[in-house]
Amino acid sequence: MTPDAASPSPDAAPAARTEHVDVLVIGAGISGIGAAYELTQQCPDRSFLVLEALESFGGTWLWHRYPGVRSDSDLFTFGFRFKPWRGDPIASRQQILDYLGEAISENDLGRHIRYQRRVIAADWDSAAQLWRLSVTAGPDGTPELYTCRFLWMCQGYYRHARGYTPQWPGMDTFQGTIVHPQTWPDDIETDGRRIVVIGSGATAATLVPALAGRCAHVTMLQRSPTYFAPGQNKHPLAETLRELDVDEATVHDIVRKKIVLDQHRFLRRAVETPERARADLLNAIAAYLPQEVVDEHFSPKYRPWQQRIAVAPDGDLFQALRDGLASVVTDEIDAFTETGLRLASGNTLDADIIVTATGFEISVLGDIAFAIDGEPLDFARTITWRGMMFTGVPNMAWIFGYFRAASWTLRVDLVCDFVCRLLNHMAAIGAGRVDVALRPGERDMPLRPWIDAEVFNPGYLMRGLHLLPRSGAAREWAHSQDYMWEKDILPTVDLDDEVFRYTDPAGRPLSAASVPE
Repeated sequence: MTPDAASPSPDAAPAARTEHVDVLVIGAGISGIGAAYELTQQCPDRSFLVLEALESFGGTWLWHRYPGVRSDSDLFTFGFRFKPWRGDPIASRQQILDYLGEAISENDLGRHIRYQRRVIAADWDSAAQLWRLSVTAGPDGTPELYTCRFLWMCQGYYRHARGYTPQWPGMDTFQGTIVHPQTWPDDIETDGRRIVVIGSGATAATLVPALAGRCAHVTMLQRSPTYFAPGQNKHPLAETLRELDVDEATVHDIVRKKIVLDQHRFLRRAVETPERARADLLNAIAAYLPQEVVDEHFSPKYRPWQQRIAVAPDGDLFQALRDGLASVVTDEIDAFTETGLRLASGNTLDADIIVTATGFEISVLGDIAFAIDGEPLDFARTITWRGMMFTGVPNMAWIFGYFRAASWTLRVDLVCDFVCRLLNHMAAIGAGRVDVALRPGERDMPLRPWIDAEVFNPGYLMRGLHLLPRSGAAREWAHSQDYMWEKDILPTVDLDDEVFRYTDPAGRPLSAASVPE
């Protein structure tokens, strides 16, 4: 019988069957697939399932369907360390989905994944030392129950089904179509239409060149400029190694390390000599556009890497601007009108379609109703340990990757290694439960928001910062964005440090001294 399986009363409807595994992974995007692979490699004796709310794998890459969807990180570092990337650095949605599908099939991960399983609630039971998850299955939302010893959250950090759209005056009067990229309709007609894309981040940088030539005209309307990297969508070292017939696994490993080093060096330059970094970025754009256009529309007021740098592979955005297929306007919206937009300057933009590429909404741990022994859990009142565990929350880890200079998946690797090591350590010492807690000398430590806004301040994080766990002044009590530091530190974390609180299956505290040799 599965843990705590209840016998239904004769008059009651049949209770949902409870299924138990050692580890439940939530999400079958790039993080969940990475976690599943590493569990098979590093924890082969653990039973596990991956629960995915959507109808297939891919997460972001399955959901987003707007024109030109592509990565804004290179696939040598955004891809898995265990599966070589054989294409160009910046990849299309379909190329990424194909790659993820191959990773699943090549490693027989599909048997572990349950699709159309949406987690509604998760409650930690201290007496039984397990998580109980209420799940809806399939299109009809059939109730299912799952229990697990360890819960691994890999569901990402924003709401797929709803993007962020500011509310401007007059939106209800506009006679055209308003669409957010996250909910791009399959039947939208762009031929002969005038399109305005509001925003200047990675999504707008993708949409504008993809729409250019497929509509009457497309205009990127930005409140303020963004930094762009318009480099060639080829990696010279990868091309050279392939010409030398170096095997793809070696190419992947070498180029991955080279890109990491280059990113680290540029980030350091952006911090130490921001004007030099700024000049490099703007000079790259000036190779496509007149200097006066660069000065007016592509010269941000903030330092490089205070917000994410948008990618323009092969300068496609700037080619569209140069060729007259697209325009850029830097202004603020005063109001929507029947025929388009009235701007703060008094100018107007006529449009048939207005795309609000204005960002997304933070989703903290999948918007799941979490509880500890029946008491609702507010994650904003917890403190994060290294951006993956939380004070007072037992047997749970969250993959929250890098979102600044380094690719998301580089942190997936590090967190996977740590979680697998922790699971194996718990088995070795006979622990049924682990959580993290401040050491006695840290209890008066100053607390801060999840991320330092002076260092990195994109709109989506600033809007949702109050929902995220807090961080502390000590570096281990924060979500680091420094891969070069974490790749050396995380593998050396002492799992017997007093920050970790273990108990045996009976609930008795375990310490390093009490564990038999």
